[in-house]
Amino acid sequence: MGEFLDELATVARGWRWTRRPLTPRSAERFAPEPEDSVFPTAWTRTPAARAVRNAIHKYALKPLIWNETAPKVSGLDNLERVEGPVMFFSNHSSHLDASLILCSLPPEWREKTAVGAAADYFFDAWWKSAGTSLVYNAFPIERSSRRSVTDAARELVGQGYSLVVFPEGTRSPDGWMQRFRLGASRLCIDLQIPAVPIGIRGAYSAMPRGSTWPLRGRLPVSVRFGTAIVPEPNEDHRSFSKRLTQGVSSLIDEDRTTWWEAMQRAVRGETRPASGPAGPKWRRVWEASRPIAARRPRRAWR
Repeated sequence: MGEFLDELATVARGWRWTRRPLTPRSAERFAPEPEDSVFPTAWTRTPAARAVRNAIHKYALKPLIWNETAPKVSGLDNLERVEGPVMFFSNHSSHLDASLILCSLPPEWREKTAVGAAADYFFDAWWKSAGTSLVYNAFPIERSSRRSVTDAARELVGQGYSLVVFPEGTRSPDGWMQRFRLGASRLCIDLQIPAVPIGIRGAYSAMPRGSTWPLRGRLPVSVRFGTAIVPEPNEDHRSFSKRLTQGVSSLIDEDRTTWWEAMQRAVRGETRPASGPAGPKWRRVWEASRPIAARRPRRAWR
């Protein structure tokens, strides 16, 4: 409680309640370089904040997401073969992604998981910073600074927290997976933690970029967890990043077809790319906006 009050006092004394620039554009080149300011997030891991967050997830966030969409979660048994902390990573096409991942995790994992969120988007105003930090146990990522990411992540992992990161760096503009940036692979190798891939399908059609609420109709969404990927001794970050990309692509391919077919294609090196079809943007968006088929359990008899 004392730590929470200290941070609250720090915020009240000197935190600027918005990051929007005060300097006119015509005078920006004459203005001094702005000082870096980091929104404090340690208070979100106090017992009181954890209790509030658990209640939000159990009674508000998950019921809301499960009511507005129709998620199907697969592969949670893979978490039984790995010990935390780990780095959860997935493709990123919708603002639903972080909520889907957290709400899909078993409680014992969710309570010890923090989400990396872009500082320039989720931490640009005090109310957004506080809400994001509390609900998602989020920590700010300065996308232009690798050091700040590593320092914050190392502190969290040292406290036993797993991380949720999106290697693409931002949401896909057309619903298909973009090239993974190298920061995620560097982070995993630096911290020497396993990486658990997650393939998400249907989130873009359920809540495309530009939407502030899921579309009507409870569109189906698939969240599929894969086997942990562990950095090999002396493996460089580029090679590891390729394996991370392959891990998510295989899960999406498996979800489109079957585990057996996807495994055979992976062995032959013929996994269908998750980057989508070639063609103009309108066609790629149209293909990604098509709702995925809802899978119902087979009947024992007809």
